[in-house]
Amino acid sequence: MYAAARVSTGYTGLDSILDDLRIGDNVVLTVDSIDDYRYFVGAFVDQALSDGRNIIYFCFGDHAPLLGASPKIKKYDLDPRQGFESFTRRIYEVVTEQGVGAFYVFDCLSDLASAWATDHMVGNFFRVTCPYLFELDTVAYFALIRDRHSFRTIERIRDTTQVLIDVFNHGEHFHIQPLKVWQRRSPTMFLPHRKKGEDFIPLVNSFEATRLLSSLAERDRDSARRQIDHWHRLFLDAEQVNEDPDAGLEQQQMVKHICRHMIGREERILGLAHKYFSLQDLLNIKSRVIGSGFIGGKAVGMLLAHNVLRRDSRFDWDKHLETHDSFYVGSNVYYSYIVHNGLWRLFMQQKSEAGYFAAAKELQEKILQGSFHASLREGFQKMLEYFGQYPIIVRSSSLLEDSFGNAFAGKYDSFFCVNQGSPEERLEQFEEAVRKIFASTMSEDALAYRLQRGLDQQDEQMALLVQRVSGAYREHYYFPELAGVGVSYNTFVWDKEMDPQAGMLRLVLGLGTRAVDRAEGDYPCIVALDAPQKRPHGGFADTRKFSQRDVDLLDINANELRTMSLLSLTEEKIDIPWHRYAVRDYETMQLLERRGKKGLDVWLLTFDQLFSETSFIELMQRMLKTIEKAYDYPVDVEFTVNFAADGTPQIDVVQCRPLQTKGAEKEVKIPTRVPEEQIFFQSEGNFMGGNVSRPLKWVIWVDPEPYVKLPLSEKYEIARLIGRLNKRIADKEKSPTLLLGPGRWGTSTPSMGVPVSFSEISNLTALAEVAFTAGELMPELSFGSHFFQDLVEADIFYLA
Repeated sequence: MYAAARVSTGYTGLDSILDDLRIGDNVVLTVDSIDDYRYFVGAFVDQALSDGRNIIYFCFGDHAPLLGASPKIKKYDLDPRQGFESFTRRIYEVVTEQGVGAFYVFDCLSDLASAWATDHMVGNFFRVTCPYLFELDTVAYFALIRDRHSFRTIERIRDTTQVLIDVFNHGEHFHIQPLKVWQRRSPTMFLPHRKKGEDFIPLVNSFEATRLLSSLAERDRDSARRQIDHWHRLFLDAEQVNEDPDAGLEQQQMVKHICRHMIGREERILGLAHKYFSLQDLLNIKSRVIGSGFIGGKAVGMLLAHNVLRRDSRFDWDKHLETHDSFYVGSNVYYSYIVHNGLWRLFMQQKSEAGYFAAAKELQEKILQGSFHASLREGFQKMLEYFGQYPIIVRSSSLLEDSFGNAFAGKYDSFFCVNQGSPEERLEQFEEAVRKIFASTMSEDALAYRLQRGLDQQDEQMALLVQRVSGAYREHYYFPELAGVGVSYNTFVWDKEMDPQAGMLRLVLGLGTRAVDRAEGDYPCIVALDAPQKRPHGGFADTRKFSQRDVDLLDINANELRTMSLLSLTEEKIDIPWHRYAVRDYETMQLLERRGKKGLDVWLLTFDQLFSETSFIELMQRMLKTIEKAYDYPVDVEFTVNFAADGTPQIDVVQCRPLQTKGAEKEVKIPTRVPEEQIFFQSEGNFMGGNVSRPLKWVIWVDPEPYVKLPLSEKYEIARLIGRLNKRIADKEKSPTLLLGPGRWGTSTPSMGVPVSFSEISNLTALAEVAFTAGELMPELSFGSHFFQDLVEADIFYLA
């Protein structure tokens, strides 16, 4: 028998049935009403107070408080609508503060299912809270309302708790039936018991038990809905409302309700969702959600952009928009993965000030080693069967990502799955991509970004967006014809005749990875939409130097993402309409001919014919401005473009978010007649991010000439030294600092610049990239890239 210290329930009759409570017991009562739960809680608390126990009451339910105000009871008011993580973390903190031996009363757990729209997270909450309470030698009371929860949730709670009691009323009688009493038993312990006075009498006669239990079974005959999660019940209700043509107001209310549980919490995004998502739209989204919870900012932005365009009555976007068929892995899967792999305690440690960075590395490693629940793997497998062997991309889509003010550009990972091999191999490739994205939430850059922006204590649930890769098979390669980033407001105008309101593109051939990230030794085509033929450089030699040389694509045979040169693609005679996108580089062709490679076409990507002879520019500008008008804010859109047989552009909007343009509306007066000896440096046109006027206290200067002569290891040490200096800037307002250096900041190749990470430059005021032609260290004006988003959001001015 279990010999831990005994504790009374407050009812001697119940104590007799259970052989008393024991220190460490978590007690769960399944009840018909809150009043039934209150009956047991009151006696337990009165007895505990008379025994000198420390009583903690967590008040969070929609019902009236279980306990009245008392100086002997510590009451904590919590709001579960703030999210699973915040709610659970606060309880973890209180339990930690109270230490060993406290007694706890929790409001009804069923109200958590209403707040989180899913039973599954109620089960997760219990799975992480109950063992911690047990370790600290506590006794805690919980309740569930009958028929409100799925069998799976009840099963998880039963497996975790020490005591589970069914409480029910039948006729004029009050009954209890213990369903689990850990390490205690008696001949009649698990029989139904009828309350008689202060005692509970077991129903030892078979005819009484049969009559009672048969009647209860008849009552519960129509409760089949309890077998499914609250999440699915919500959408069954939504389907019924949607089918009623007279339920217009109820449909609007249901849209708002579902948006709060599936779209997000940011009010401006919710406002757009209420306007552009119908109830049918939300039902369609839910049908493609694996798990439950939010679909995340990246998914929401993509869906909003598609709906904004398709609802534009002034233009036939259906003719030009590629239909998406994306899937979504709900944000609750991320928390469930943490719980399933026993990492919640470490996850809580990482949320502390001391463990924020220190515990993250260990947590990241363990996330990469985790496994997925069988039911989740089944959902993954069905999705992969739908896509067949078409390549897919698994993209981060966190709750805070792509919102107003927080882009998280490039902070979390995304991975292509070429999707070749056996079903088992393809499932393993997909699951590995999911693990890596989950683990990227603990990367130093992501943590530094959240800390800098005051988001370190907010729920940052990681959902996933799974998209079919837009493109086509070309021999054994797969890629779109074009891809890029479009911004509706161009703060990088290198010509006084240009209008910032016209917008800008970063355009590449092939996958868009070379447009959103700065590629080493390569350059996307920068296109001002009001002057597409103008370039931020002059002459054919500069056009050759600052053009795209390599293409990112998916190699089907090798089952991997690959970078190939344009020259290799022409040598393999890959079917690409070169005349639409490029001009022949005759000078290079003659040079190759002299070297024995006669007849080889060399193409230089200028996109001249695309801009001058198709509707592409007009179409892109219309698209950006239409979305900008809906958002009432400049936007940043990632896209792909393929062409139908008749030459019609087919655009796929793969991502859309508000564009941060700090300083764009401010007028800054530039001083005139400044003596030359007082000018440290000057540059005209090559800056980004708007207009600013800032004093400077410090300048960090990396001298190009000695830098290029350093061995590789010492170049990395220069980057780490800059990171240490960056950390010494405690207040960027009091110590505004300019960093100047050769080539590209943030490069992964030291021969192209200084390989700093974002966390190593996050406290700077201004950043300058300096050309050093002797060392072939050239800047890249990276407006529209993830690097640019980092700078703008960190309020770092950029120039080159």
